[in-house]
Amino acid sequence: MILKRVLPFAKELLASVVEKGDSVVDATAGNGHDTLYLADLVGKNGHVYAFDVQKEAIQSTAEKLKLANLSEQVSLIHDGHENLAKYVSGQVSAAIFNLGYLPGSSHEIVTRGASTIQAIESLLHLLKVGGLIVLVVYHGHEGGKEEKDTLMDFVQQLPQSYAHVLSYQFVNQQNDPPFILAIEKMKMS
Repeated sequence: MILKRVLPFAKELLASVVEKGDSVVDATAGNGHDTLYLADLVGKNGHVYAFDVQKEAIQSTAEKLKLANLSEQVSLIHDGHENLAKYVSGQVSAAIFNLGYLPGSSHEIVTRGASTIQAIESLLHLLKVGGLIVLVVYHGHEGGKEEKDTLMDFVQQLPQSYAHVLSYQFVNQQNDPPFILAIEKMKMS
């Protein structure tokens, strides 16, 4: 397939801006796959801040990092991504979100538009010019449509001179397929 599926495309976007030694954010650590990928991208001199509200997600991520010998450059934070400004103060080159619920876990615990927007606003202040925020939007669950609509309203209002916003999606797939919103910071605020 020539067109990349959503998750490989998200990783390609991250790899295009993250360099060794950078600081990055995994706003939804989940099962740890993106945290592990980011830790490898930033290398031993970089740093990953990984957030999740579920203890099981933090534990799963910690186990994967330990097995890969990448724990040293990662801060695992058992808190919501809306609070990331309490933990991250330096410049970041990229951030990723996987919105929705933790696969294999309760569908009652989901991300919400308001807290996600709060995290995006914090990240836009921390993001270097040319940096990216990548959101993989899973919206086929209870409350998912509201979060999607809230996010779309927010990103469409971002001034083009400040940020470019990409929507990447397959439009002929059934059952609410996930899509990507990517925000590239164009200038300092």
